[in-house]
Amino acid sequence: MLKTNKLVPQHDTLADKLHESLNMENDKEDTVNVDLGSPITPLQTRPSGLTSSSCSSSSSGSVTGRAAHSPASRKPDSGRSNPSSVQSSKPTAPSATTSSGAHSRPSSASSGAKAGSGSSSPKHTNPRRSIVPGGNLFPSGKVQITGMTQGIPKSMVLGPGAKSYGYGSVIRGNSSSPSKPTTTTSFGSSSRSLVTAGYFTGGSDADTKVVTTCSNPEEVKRIGNEMFKKGCFSEALRFYDRALELSPTNATYHSNRAAALSGLGRIGEAVTECEEAIRLDPDFARAHQRLATLLLRLGQVDNAGKHFFAVEEPSDPVVVKLLELVDRHLSKCADARRRGEWHIVLTEVTAAMVSGADWSPQLTMCKVEALLKLLRLDDAQTELAFVPKVEPFPASFSHTRFFDMICEAYTFYVKSQMELALGRFENAITAAEKALKIDPRNSEIETFYRNVRLITRARDRGNDLYELERYTEAGAAYAEGLKFDPYNATLFSHRADCFFKVGMWESSIEDCSHALLILPSYTKPLRLRAASYSKLERWAEAVSDYETLRKELSYDKEVAESLFHAQVALKKSRGEVVLNMEFGGEVEEIFSLEELKAALTRPGVSIVLFMRASDQHCKDMSVFMDALCIRYPSLHFLKVEIEKCPLVGDAEKVRVVPAFKIYKLGIRMKEIVCPSREALENSVRHYGL
Repeated sequence: MLKTNKLVPQHDTLADKLHESLNMENDKEDTVNVDLGSPITPLQTRPSGLTSSSCSSSSSGSVTGRAAHSPASRKPDSGRSNPSSVQSSKPTAPSATTSSGAHSRPSSASSGAKAGSGSSSPKHTNPRRSIVPGGNLFPSGKVQITGMTQGIPKSMVLGPGAKSYGYGSVIRGNSSSPSKPTTTTSFGSSSRSLVTAGYFTGGSDADTKVVTTCSNPEEVKRIGNEMFKKGCFSEALRFYDRALELSPTNATYHSNRAAALSGLGRIGEAVTECEEAIRLDPDFARAHQRLATLLLRLGQVDNAGKHFFAVEEPSDPVVVKLLELVDRHLSKCADARRRGEWHIVLTEVTAAMVSGADWSPQLTMCKVEALLKLLRLDDAQTELAFVPKVEPFPASFSHTRFFDMICEAYTFYVKSQMELALGRFENAITAAEKALKIDPRNSEIETFYRNVRLITRARDRGNDLYELERYTEAGAAYAEGLKFDPYNATLFSHRADCFFKVGMWESSIEDCSHALLILPSYTKPLRLRAASYSKLERWAEAVSDYETLRKELSYDKEVAESLFHAQVALKKSRGEVVLNMEFGGEVEEIFSLEELKAALTRPGVSIVLFMRASDQHCKDMSVFMDALCIRYPSLHFLKVEIEKCPLVGDAEKVRVVPAFKIYKLGIRMKEIVCPSREALENSVRHYGL
């Protein structure tokens, strides 16, 4: 198991370098999307009715299949024709695809100015060595990565060896990197002056005019590159779109458009654009490099390696390190997941995301699943809100596998588990149905879907019996559902309610505690447990639960009254004298000095607000005191509008409002002028029960 205190800083450095590549000289995105092995079925049961975890039919230990990748020979740019490019005898402008870290190659009139894809290089024939991952995900000698057919031997190196695992320059080149001279055209000089003057920085009229009037696609692309360098990705995208209108079959323009989309966070569209560029020109090194970086961020390590090797032997050690790190963590993650070691799963999937796979929906869903299994349901809900969206989902990913499930199927599989854990049974069935529809042959999803339906049926039967006041039978029905999902907070809460109804308060407390261990923010079992403690006259525990409830439900009068009575009972059980035995609940308005004197002589503590109705601060504090009245029912809350009762204000010498005065048995204990809400509640809390 890796030590995160040493690993994370290294990850941050590598990931930062990968992100730096998003520039005009090297504008790739970094991405990752991975297939891991078969997940453990959380709801599979044994014949005896107890749940057990099992692996799916694919138990070879590999996360995914991996196909052999061999570097393809690359043609020099001069030998590649592009009918959509503009004929010119002058050198072309630098494009968004220029890589300062790769070899530059001469641009020709027929190449469409594919800058930065590198010079032509001979094939490398060095044999590739297999590497055993440094983790415990893949069995020794069977390294596999996502998205590839299982069972096919791999030839791509994921570790140290004679060849690097990557292509070209992934990090920004230095200032000594070669650059190409700028193309000069009749239109280009004027547009360059506009760029220099700063007109193309925010969608100006001049910007729009150039986009709509220029008929030279290379010039439009060049201005788009200038926008990209400035970080104006939306404007750059407009120019690339215009260039594609003029020359729709130019692979360079599609690749540049992918770079702009990446900058805007539209990763799915960027992948599609890169794939289109490669379809138009299979030997386009920059498009392969950019697509590989996107795939790395999406977690698809095997496909990323395939594209890094697609044209020439890679040379960037940063890429090698990133791919090794991500693959190693995913290997450990999948192996730990098969063993049900969810702490390790959480650690490794987090490390993989930090290492570069930061935009993978499947890895985020894996993190959600691990938190769910660790009974950290609140954290899982929070994490679920930040799942990256890859829209539209690239068609090429439709059969990519993750934990032996198709990627989209795994996403719905985890969502179904979340819905079930939160007690949204119908939603859980819907999500499981979607997962099964996407991957109908996956036995794990099929078993899970069947169990979800059985759990929902047990819940429905229990609810029907509860409505008929057949509480013992209803509790047995909920227990049947717990056989299939022994960590369902909703079923525990429902059964606890049945125990409470038949006077089995100890059993009710036990089930409520189970539910709260799974979902601490679940207020129903907390309220039920507090009531059960009260029935057993365990007043200290009852007060503790009611105080927690009061923080969550500050305006609930029923909770406030129950807390008040529990506090009184606790004081009595300790032999203390309780003067105020009446539950308050409302702020009393005072209209005369006599009324105020009578109210202040009552037993207990009184808090009086002196205010003006015309003052906004006074209005706000009056509303807040209504909430305090509910939270602290053992105290008396009074308010006086000194404009209606000037004699009261004069008698109490009120000069500044809002003013609060605290009295005990008619004696003034404290005065607070213009307090904050926190300061006022701290004072009120001191005098409460």
